[in-house]
Amino acid sequence: MNGYFGLLLDGDLASSIALGIGGLLAFLVAMAVAAVFIVALWKVFTKAGHPGWASLIPFYNSYILLKIAGRPGWWLVLFFVPLVNLAIAIVLAIDIAKAFGQSSAFGFFLLFLLCGIGYLMLGFGDYRYVGPQAAGSPGMAMA
Repeated sequence: MNGYFGLLLDGDLASSIALGIGGLLAFLVAMAVAAVFIVALWKVFTKAGHPGWASLIPFYNSYILLKIAGRPGWWLVLFFVPLVNLAIAIVLAIDIAKAFGQSSAFGFFLLFLLCGIGYLMLGFGDYRYVGPQAAGSPGMAMA
């Protein structure tokens, strides 16, 4: 037998099965983690007075995060500009932290740098939405 199936049957079948099971387990764990993060973001949205289902819609959830942070909706376009999107993501994370009464360090480290661990804390913790702090920032133009 030549080809892929010949190699599979002639090779170590047990290791191929083990790799397949390992890949399936990794996929299931990744889906479980994603589900927990989706539920956390859903709870953050509802705490901020927005519909939780908005966390499921791509781009619209980013728009709602901008609104939670008190930033104008047109900033969504800036997420498509390379390098600018990094700066906007940092500013947004800090503004969301402040909208929940937390420090800039919380926003930078837990929401931005650690890929959303802060959203788990905001969603499942006893944090309250106090409103956007960005509206009072100097140089802030609301649209």
